[in-house]
Amino acid sequence: MKFIAAAVLAAIAGCSEQFAKKEGPKYRLAPIAKTDIVKTVEATGTVAPIKKVEVGAQVNGKIIKLFVDYNSLVTNGQVVALIDPQVYDAQYRSALAQLHANEANVKKCEAVLTLAEKTLSRKEALSKKQLASVADYDAALEARDSARASLDQARAQVEQSHASVSQAKANLNYCTIVSPVDGTVIERSVDEGQTVVSSMNAVPLLTIAEDLSRIQVEATVPEADVGAIREGQKVTFTADAYRKRFKGEVRQVRLAATTVNNVVTYPIIIEAVNDDRDAMLFPGMTANISVETARAEDVLAVSSAALRFRPNEADFAAAKEAAGGEIPRGRKLWIAEDGGGMRFVKIEEGISDASFTQIKGADDLLGREAILGYATTRTAAGGNGAVNPFKPKFPQRNKNKGTAPEPKK
Repeated sequence: MKFIAAAVLAAIAGCSEQFAKKEGPKYRLAPIAKTDIVKTVEATGTVAPIKKVEVGAQVNGKIIKLFVDYNSLVTNGQVVALIDPQVYDAQYRSALAQLHANEANVKKCEAVLTLAEKTLSRKEALSKKQLASVADYDAALEARDSARASLDQARAQVEQSHASVSQAKANLNYCTIVSPVDGTVIERSVDEGQTVVSSMNAVPLLTIAEDLSRIQVEATVPEADVGAIREGQKVTFTADAYRKRFKGEVRQVRLAATTVNNVVTYPIIIEAVNDDRDAMLFPGMTANISVETARAEDVLAVSSAALRFRPNEADFAAAKEAAGGEIPRGRKLWIAEDGGGMRFVKIEEGISDASFTQIKGADDLLGREAILGYATTRTAAGGNGAVNPFKPKFPQRNKNKGTAPEPKK
């Protein structure tokens, strides 16, 4: 029986040793290597023309002819629509006739004034010779003054008629609607036969984009990110319609804040070239933009999760004792030692793209591994050739050229 018990204990000890040898890694690790890091701000915007003009009607009436349609190319001064001119033509002719009548009245008043002045001269001469009474002279003087007043009034009516003719002629000309710029019709709001009403709130007849070879993207950025955006920064963006990345730059950061559900955002304007006919951006398309706010090439970097690791009390006490009884404050990395322990390395952070962070002042860490966290029972058991799907993968140089969506030239 003693021999059997000894054999059982030996078998248990052998199994325990075998399981001890099969124990997996204690930590989850991330490599420290050199790569390119690009810090970006992501946002969503809308493609729009840099300049667009809304063409409206300045008179009321029925559209009797449309000369353009969607996507029509127009030039400055080209006739694009015609409003029924009959009413305004009649008003113009009426104003013109009234002008002629008033001009004739001026000539009549001039003749009356001439006669009144002659009569006054004769009465004045007779009065001096006492051949005419003072009353006759006063009547001739009053007639002359009345004739002058009538002439002044007739001339004023002529000026008023000139203004009426000009207004009527302008309204008649407004019946012919012309394009004010060279461009492309991107919106048409009326059809032939439809009656339009001129007012400040009236819907424009046509919207013309002046030049679609260059476009802008109007995006909104939260207040937490807008501080890093500057005019002239490089931007890459995509549109759902194409499997292509477009390039542009920040042209303006507007100060007009908008608050929705207590979230404050600011509009930014990105300008880009739009001359690729095979992948031409249309107004209204949704653009997913990435603004490059910082870049560091060929720098030492580690997964950002490693900077958030905190050891347990036992490992912290052991590291503290190894460091002489004190662990300094500040950012640090915990490095796995070959013997199974850990040590800290004080570092200075550079730029970060949320996934990886640049490390400064620790070039001797190249090729080492930083601790992300403690391995669980499942991840430890997977040490025999298993791959942890949640372990961050370091970006490969010369393949991705950094973590930005678009390589730098």
